[in-house]
Amino acid sequence: MKRISQLANPRMAQAFIDYMATRGIRLHLEQQQQYYLLWLDDDEQLALVESEYALFIRDPDHPRYQDASWKSGDTRFQINYPRGHLWRTVRERGGPITMTVSALCILVFILMQLLGEDRVLGWLAWPQGPDQYFQVWRWVSPAFLHFSFLHILFNLLWWWYLGGAVEKRLGSGKLFVITLISALLSGWMQAKFSGVWFGGLSGVVYALMGYCWLRGELDPDSGVYLERGLIVFSILWLVVGYYGLFGMSIANMAHFTGLLTGLAMAFVDSRAAGKAGRK
Repeated sequence: MKRISQLANPRMAQAFIDYMATRGIRLHLEQQQQYYLLWLDDDEQLALVESEYALFIRDPDHPRYQDASWKSGDTRFQINYPRGHLWRTVRERGGPITMTVSALCILVFILMQLLGEDRVLGWLAWPQGPDQYFQVWRWVSPAFLHFSFLHILFNLLWWWYLGGAVEKRLGSGKLFVITLISALLSGWMQAKFSGVWFGGLSGVVYALMGYCWLRGELDPDSGVYLERGLIVFSILWLVVGYYGLFGMSIANMAHFTGLLTGLAMAFVDSRAAGKAGRK
């Protein structure tokens, strides 16, 4: 998937989408704050789309673009927002890694309700000693443990929102690497400071927050971003957890380590992308 451009006028963007549809090329629109991003699904068509976009941007009012919208059945260049279809929206936002991790978290949560938390923790908790070090799933499985409905709901909403964006824009491999590294490092730090009885996807979520925010700041063309207000919220939530202001049990070291991990990975990836772009 490749980003073509961003436009402030959604009707103008829709006109180009309609025109390219007449050429057999599928583009779609995504709102990002006050802008609208044009995305191309098939990278092999990039050269043609960029050539057509250069012509379009010189004269967006040319009759051929209006004619294309007439043919598409939309004479007013309106944006078609989905109504309902929640499951389709979820699938379109997330790829296989996003959906698989979500399903595993839900499955583990159900098992905890049916079999009891202690029993499931005995299977999936962080390794307690050398005799469990070779049970390799334990190094990441605490990320799938959630202890309340609000706990899993909060984490999965953020996971879907950020993880889905990373997977769609940068690929399943990138999301897998971020998830694996942040789960390992945040789990290790949390176990070091509080013991092995912890769980939750929030260490990974904080890594994604840090990654999306810094990658968006340093490399806007990557297509991933997090609004500055949300990264400020995430840091304030770290402070709330550290001081225990609401009396909640929060895995503070997992959050902090996850955030630092995501920032570090975003910095490295942004520099690599910058060097590749200068070649």
